[in-house]
Amino acid sequence: MTVSLDHLLVPSRDKVAGAKLLAGILNVPWAETGIGPFCPVFVNDGLTLDFDQWSEPFPLIHYCFRVGENEFDAILQRIERAGIPYRSDVRGNVDRRVNTLLGGRIVYWNEPDGHQWEM
Repeated sequence: MTVSLDHLLVPSRDKVAGAKLLAGILNVPWAETGIGPFCPVFVNDGLTLDFDQWSEPFPLIHYCFRVGENEFDAILQRIERAGIPYRSDVRGNVDRRVNTLLGGRIVYWNEPDGHQWEM
């Protein structure tokens, strides 16, 4: 059997809001309820991000999505329409620019709980 990643937990102060926001940006399905206490975001047929409600402090996590050129353009447009600040450097200031130094296109943004998303 091939090993594949099935799901990841995303700690969140408001799991419904977090799941809804990410699903809207990525244009993928999500649900307010799933298995257990989670709000799942169905990234693709093999990966689910399960948003979990946490009241205690939690680590900030970096999540990265590999997308095609057309998907990149569409996702970046949704980020811009939502007014979400983004940047071209993993630890840089918000510059609303796309990093092209590695031969592709990369942007970073943070969601309300502080997790960093990369595309």
